[in-house]
Amino acid sequence: MAKVKEGDKRVGNQFWKLRSKHGRDKIFTTPKILWDAACEYFQYLDDNPLQQEELVKYKDYYEYASINKMRPYTLTGLCLYLDVNVQYFTDFEKGLSKDDNELSKDFSLVCTRIRETIYAQKFEGAAAGFLNPSIIARDLGLQDKTDITTNGKELPSTPIAPSVINVLIEGSPKYIKD
Repeated sequence: MAKVKEGDKRVGNQFWKLRSKHGRDKIFTTPKILWDAACEYFQYLDDNPLQQEELVKYKDYYEYASINKMRPYTLTGLCLYLDVNVQYFTDFEKGLSKDDNELSKDFSLVCTRIRETIYAQKFEGAAAGFLNPSIIARDLGLQDKTDITTNGKELPSTPIAPSVINVLIEGSPKYIKD
């Protein structure tokens, strides 16, 4: 740390107090504005499906056709649309639990509704076969947990040494008949 010289006029300055504001402006001042922006994102994805070229044939006639494919709603996509990052959205959501006022509760409801809308759209799209079920199941944290090897018991921390099995084949030199 640099030493301060005697008479330095910067020591003890209070210029930072002259700022008109501190920190970043709120991106969404009301829960309604946040919900409306999320609905714009959802509508954009619905109105602009992904396109897949597919060969369609009928009798002796072949043609390429453009097939609309469902776009899954994602929190990452929403955050990109809102010009924020996922960490900002998550931190914003966590910060709402610290305040016990009506505005924070309303924002919390909107954030929950956004997450639930994204979840439901992905789940229903995968269940109907519009989205890849295995990819969506992993994304949503859905998995079939069946323990068929240990009956719920913990596996030993040290590996078990494999047994050595000697197989003698009839006709080999070491084969001994009883």
